[in-house]
Amino acid sequence: METANRALTADVIAALRYWPGVLWVGQKNPPDPVDVTVLLPFFNEVLQDLPWWNRDWKVDRVQPGLPAETGDHRCDPAVRFTEVSIPGTVVSGNGESLPFVAKVGFTGDRLIRFQAKIGDVVIGPAVAPAGQPEPHPFGRMLAGLMNLRGIPVGDMARAAGLSTSTIHMLRRRHNPNVLQVRLIARVLDMSEADVRVIAGLDDGSTQ
Repeated sequence: METANRALTADVIAALRYWPGVLWVGQKNPPDPVDVTVLLPFFNEVLQDLPWWNRDWKVDRVQPGLPAETGDHRCDPAVRFTEVSIPGTVVSGNGESLPFVAKVGFTGDRLIRFQAKIGDVVIGPAVAPAGQPEPHPFGRMLAGLMNLRGIPVGDMARAAGLSTSTIHMLRRRHNPNVLQVRLIARVLDMSEADVRVIAGLDDGSTQ
């Protein structure tokens, strides 16, 4: 199964959205507890799908996540993009332990992005064949979101008022500028702010 576009179960989605230290600070009634340990087999399965992953290492502990950015809560949950960081630890067969943080991006019940930091090493799934550069992270995200919504390149180009060659380039290797972010966000039914964050453009950017 591909890491991107992997289906997420309802239990995994609930655990990824359980942020008691962020969304409910200061409220009288804390959220009902969620079993975040359901993320352990999920993370281990994703990691073991990576051909270079050392299967002697396993994620053995996780904590509630911290949202890096969340989609506009006014839009349909099926198309809302959410990214969350889940801290924890990994252990080897000989008992060695290292800190672990998984960065998970998903929309609806589909995984869009997975990246893990273990100690000082960042790992993630490869897309390009060996010897070829990996596509830009925004391009992978854009391609995944378009695929999930069933938006072909030609339809995206027409709806956004951009050329098909521009959409192809954005899906492969180029980061969007501010105007392109605005046009793409509208077609994806996402907030411009969320797409800017995904593209790595901060608020003061004028690219």
